Amino acid sequence: MIARGGNERLLVRDIAHARAGDKGNTSNVNIWVYDREDFELLKRSVTPERIKKEFPKLVRGKVTRYVIDHLHGLNLVMGEALEGGVNASLNLDSHGKSWSYLILGLTLDTSESGAGAER
Repeated sequence: MIARGGNERLLVRDIAHARAGDKGNTSNVNIWVYDREDFELLKRSVTPERIKKEFPKLVRGKVTRYVIDHLHGLNLVMGEALEGGVNASLNLDSHGKSWSYLILGLTLDTSESGAGAER
């Protein structure tokens, strides 16, 4: 478990790593905590609603989150998140590999109430 103290701003990357993949215009990001004790914090901080709120111009479709409790990870499936996909997009990252970077850069919700996460 990562040490928490004071007003230190923690990011998802401080407790987890991620891998991204794609199929068509859908991006898939798996996020895995280093320490199982941080899994609840990850679940509280990375929700479909938050992803839609933080990246409204990048994710135009539905965000589905699958919780993989026994492996302490999340699988985010983001529809309409690749500007049309590999064959249709002029985006430099048409495979969506930068989604891992974007999600790992989100702040963690370290508040007791679960209402304190911001970008």
